[in-house]
Amino acid sequence: MIYSDCVHSGSALKDCVTLSGSSSSILDLTCSDSVRLVNGTSLCSGRLEVKSNQSNQSNQSNQRWSSVCEDDFDQQDAEVVCRELDCGAPSVLQGALYGEVEAPMWTKEFQCGGNESALLDCRSSGSDRNTCSPGKAVGLTCSEPVRLVGGASRCAGTLEVEHQGEWRPVHDSDWSLKTAAVVCRDLDCGSAVSTRQRKESSERSVWRINSHCVDSGSALRDCLTSHSSSSILDLTCSASYISEQQ
Repeated sequence: MIYSDCVHSGSALKDCVTLSGSSSSILDLTCSDSVRLVNGTSLCSGRLEVKSNQSNQSNQSNQRWSSVCEDDFDQQDAEVVCRELDCGAPSVLQGALYGEVEAPMWTKEFQCGGNESALLDCRSSGSDRNTCSPGKAVGLTCSEPVRLVGGASRCAGTLEVEHQGEWRPVHDSDWSLKTAAVVCRDLDCGSAVSTRQRKESSERSVWRINSHCVDSGSALRDCLTSHSSSSILDLTCSASYISEQQ
């Protein structure tokens, strides 16, 4: 058993391990090792970089990260990147939002259909691009995979989080308003007003979110585990009152 709070504090994995007997619950992990968003506020925003071996396919040491030119990237390409990073839908696509770079630049145009699971699975143009204008490196923001449903406005209701393509409600874990404020901020819904535990008639698949993990600055998706419960979290953000008046 590895304590996530210990890892988030910066300790090495081996220093966060404890013997916990036996278990039938095992962790599978999928990493995205070919694309990343850098200089943003989270995994889901930043300047797009693609990892490739453009000089010698047999030599791993020649792999490098390259920025992508905005002229060679469109909405369908952005959808693939956001999906590969397990983020929500693309919300902002604009050059130089997250700092400019001189080199290297990705040399081919991506031609994604939009349904691919990884950017490097997409077709690309046959010809290489030799130049990219300053300020044209792709900056991309994917929405955080969070929503409030069933309330009077989009800023109030049952908290649901999408992970690995599945939307589930969140199990009530005695969240503080400080923790709930992270969700309201991600949804552009102001501050957190209240949280409420709601009991359903039967158990269902939910996400349990470690509030200490969220409070430490980690994204919601990095703090959740699969669980079954009949206890569901409802959340009201301050912007919900403004929406009702309008």
